[in-house]
Amino acid sequence: MSEVISAERATGSRRRFLSRAALALACAALPIEEEAIGQAKPSGPFRSIVTSAAFPPVKQIYAGSLDIGYIDLGPPDGPVVVLLHGWPYDIHSFVDVTEILAKSNYRVIVPHLRGYGSTRFLSAETMRNAQPVTFALDVIALMDALHITQAVIGGFDWGARTADIVAALWPERCKGLVSVSGYLIGNQKAGKTPLPPVAELAWWYQFYFATERGRDGYDKYRREFAKLIWQTASPRWQFDDAMFERSASSFDNPDHTSIVVHNYRWRLGIALGESKYDALEQTLASAPRITVPTITLEGDANGAPHPDSNDYAKMFAGKYVHRLVKGGVGHNLPMEAPDAFAKAIQDVSSL
Repeated sequence: MSEVISAERATGSRRRFLSRAALALACAALPIEEEAIGQAKPSGPFRSIVTSAAFPPVKQIYAGSLDIGYIDLGPPDGPVVVLLHGWPYDIHSFVDVTEILAKSNYRVIVPHLRGYGSTRFLSAETMRNAQPVTFALDVIALMDALHITQAVIGGFDWGARTADIVAALWPERCKGLVSVSGYLIGNQKAGKTPLPPVAELAWWYQFYFATERGRDGYDKYRREFAKLIWQTASPRWQFDDAMFERSASSFDNPDHTSIVVHNYRWRLGIALGESKYDALEQTLASAPRITVPTITLEGDANGAPHPDSNDYAKMFAGKYVHRLVKGGVGHNLPMEAPDAFAKAIQDVSSL
């Protein structure tokens, strides 16, 4: 089923929300539409959005091989939602989505991915591995650490790919899936297949990262690089410097460059992963269909490489709706159209 949503509906009004500080205190007091064990330690060519200033303080928990930084907002006994960001973004892409959902009595968990923000590897000896399945395993480890049996999982960019993998490999842990740009599960063999020149051009940074000059350049110019991607991936979205810097500070993570470069080199088949994940990779290479209830979203002005929704609809074998969000919405859809993303999270469990 396909549906279409306008940007006006997606943007909504921030005035109707509680302040985040008041919401956090309240929670602490509570016991398109084209159809590892845990230890707590507008009109016109451009659109702009006013977002809330910040999340409440980030929590930390040991999960698997990581000390994960995460936001936990909303009533502790509410239905659980896990939201996953992409590159080069961070948890603040969900700052308004989280407020909407928490006000609707959802418990919302938003982790920093490995290599971002306050998330750290527990051991200096652990490989800084960024093959996609590791991010999905991090999500499972985080859910285990927080004693969460099942959650609605949503994401965009790397986060959408991670959510897809969790839904495909561990459907019993995923009550519903919201994925921007749909089915993003890939494999190294597919990554070696040449694309037409225009399509290859869109992936220029992937080839840049394949070189040591690219690694050094990204490490030196992380903020400039990220801002360029924000601009090209969301060409009709106006963001201010404060909004960008709020997320860009997450790229100061000491493992950030290693994680980003390894991810893209692994996709091209020029960097190895870890053999202990070979069985999972073989399953993913078979392009497993996703059986959990799913809503996929796409912005009508997404400037980043993304598949056509008609090409991946068949990969969702359960209840499924695709929504096109219109009005100049780009790649960072949860931040650009928070109401549309939050509505998808709310709707997916009742498909």
